[in-house]
Amino acid sequence: MPRTIFCQYQQADAEGLDFVPYPGELGQRIFANVGKPAWSAWLAHQTMLINENRLSPRDPKHRAFLEEELVKYLFSGNAEKPPGFVPEA
Repeated sequence: MPRTIFCQYQQADAEGLDFVPYPGELGQRIFANVGKPAWSAWLAHQTMLINENRLSPRDPKHRAFLEEELVKYLFSGNAEKPPGFVPEA
């Protein structure tokens, strides 16, 4: 039986994640407060950030930027789009 949580991103009940998706305290916060649809939306947003900004997950500065954007995206709703980004129609 799937775990149901109140998703802070969607502001509604949602199916919870199956595992802690990120290390540490932030991972526990995500596991407890973010549903599967919101996590999938973050992964798509993260991919866009990596591609548009030419980020490397190996670079500590880039990882710190992505973690900051993760918190903004899932918990405060004000994540940034890359400069000049135009969504596909």
